[in-house]
Amino acid sequence: MANILDAILNLVENPKPMLQDFYKSSNRANSMGEALEKYIKDIFCNTVNSDEREAIKKHSEVFSYLGNQNNPPDIMLKGGDAIEIKKIQSPTSALALNSSFPKAKLYSNSPMITVDCRECEKWNEKDLLYVVGHVKSKELKYIWFIYGDIYAAKNSIYKNLKTKISEGITSIPNIEFTETNELGKLNRIDPLGITYLRIRGMWGIENPNKVFNYICSYDKNKNFQIFLLLRKTKFESFSDDSKNKILKSKKLIVEDVEIKNPNNPANLIDCKLIKNIVK
Repeated sequence: MANILDAILNLVENPKPMLQDFYKSSNRANSMGEALEKYIKDIFCNTVNSDEREAIKKHSEVFSYLGNQNNPPDIMLKGGDAIEIKKIQSPTSALALNSSFPKAKLYSNSPMITVDCRECEKWNEKDLLYVVGHVKSKELKYIWFIYGDIYAAKNSIYKNLKTKISEGITSIPNIEFTETNELGKLNRIDPLGITYLRIRGMWGIENPNKVFNYICSYDKNKNFQIFLLLRKTKFESFSDDSKNKILKSKKLIVEDVEIKNPNNPANLIDCKLIKNIVK
């Protein structure tokens, strides 16, 4: 089964900073965002240097779901993690999540996912991996891999706020309210009853470079950098073969770090920071 440790090994063996040019040359991607998504798929499937036909076949074996731009997640591994991919232009830009709040985990009963995602395999809960790619002048400068359970607060924090906002909206007198997955939709606002107002959340979360600057930092003078942050317990859950390859790799640095718990910063979480810096 594909996992993040094997994907990192594939990444360090196949660095492609000029990502758009690489995928455009094989007619597999036209935009940088599309190229980044292709690259992430390929490192999980070890198909970076494969032709399109071979890559498509391998992707169908590794992934249970390949999503769309309007609903999370972008990718789901069969029996494994859900993956959300974000492309940013500035090294410290916040991540725009739009109508989907940050998630510590992904649940099959979430109203934000599609029916196809919910039914693509038997699952109730998945670890959510955020992948952040920083692009400068068509060049990929860094990729951050970070799990939602050490990045975002538990889902109830965001859901409770959304509920309170929706309840406040429904308390407005003489307005017709429609049930929606958004924060709210108000109908018949004007005397003719022909105007409506959609109220949408525009969620965002700070860049991992800012959030975790107390354990590592991005060096803008380097050509390409890779960062993976995960709980120590998550790291230990992978096969011995995958762990040993990571620990023995001469291209990777593995550090034990402690990070602030996103639900209670007074508590610390034991994590593994895995990084590779190409000078």
